[in-house]
Amino acid sequence: MTEEIRSVIRDEGPIAFERFMELALYGVEGFYTKADGGSAGRRGDFITSPEIGPLFGAVIARYLDAEWTRVGRPDPFRVVDLGAGPGTLARSVLAASPECRHALRYTAVEVSTSQRERHPEGVDSRADLPDEPFDGVVIANELLDNIPFRLAVFDNGWREAYVDVGTDGRFVERLSSPFDPVPSCLPAAGAFGARAPLIDRAVDTIERTRRLVRAGSVVAIDYATPITAMLAGRPWRDWLRTYRGNERGGHYLVAPGTQDITVEVPIDQLPEPDSVRTQSQFLQRWGIDDLVEEGRRIWTEQAAQPGLHAMKMRSRISEAEALLDVDGLGNFLVAEWRTDTD
Repeated sequence: MTEEIRSVIRDEGPIAFERFMELALYGVEGFYTKADGGSAGRRGDFITSPEIGPLFGAVIARYLDAEWTRVGRPDPFRVVDLGAGPGTLARSVLAASPECRHALRYTAVEVSTSQRERHPEGVDSRADLPDEPFDGVVIANELLDNIPFRLAVFDNGWREAYVDVGTDGRFVERLSSPFDPVPSCLPAAGAFGARAPLIDRAVDTIERTRRLVRAGSVVAIDYATPITAMLAGRPWRDWLRTYRGNERGGHYLVAPGTQDITVEVPIDQLPEPDSVRTQSQFLQRWGIDDLVEEGRRIWTEQAAQPGLHAMKMRSRISEAEALLDVDGLGNFLVAEWRTDTD
């Protein structure tokens, strides 16, 4: 991957950080697109909520039933899992047997061929969004943070970061002339070297999905912050992160293709949501506490001779602790855009 990016820079000159990130993650030998590319899970490169266990998917199934009822119980009712990875969320949702299951058409969208090969049977597995509008729900769980973004750097004015090859062969950063006009989401000024993401492509993704949903909702779940200026005032390593093997990786310009590159999503750049909650609030709203209590009751009843089902019920307690942790996944933000029936 390093040579591929060097070749592009030799041919085109310095490239925007957004292009560098696209090649590093989704190029021919990108982090997500190569045969042994990055993945979620305890044996992968990062842990997402669906990988904690099936409880997350069971709560999402409850949300899907509520949306299905809200928009008039259409048949078919399509769920689009955007950035589905190996299909873990799909498995959990389907295993929860939601009330809408007979109308449910589950579409798992994933760019990685190797990840799509792991999707469960009965799922519409594809590399891109459907073409035709539908009634249903789009779920983007930890997707927006992986969509390539432009990087603004403050150096006597806000400038865009580009990537070049230095004299020693390593990737180095170059800055454009100052923005004119300055993007409205950026603060008027910042400390020298302050940085902020400009998430135009993530905005396009949300707008595209909203156009596809006739009646239903779009839900984005991610580590996020309300206002771009808050990111500009923080050390950039707090919100521009790399991951490899379930640990924080190195500098984002080092060894492209071998580590994930992510950004804390600034909500104010997205189309205005109908609601924004923490993941903890969202899961509690849709019944995680009831599911945990059910699990605790079944475990208590069967603890003397526990079977596999009882063990799964018991695991809901620890799963909920991780999903609701206000210092971790529970502090993720959930943005929801709803489309009402006519």
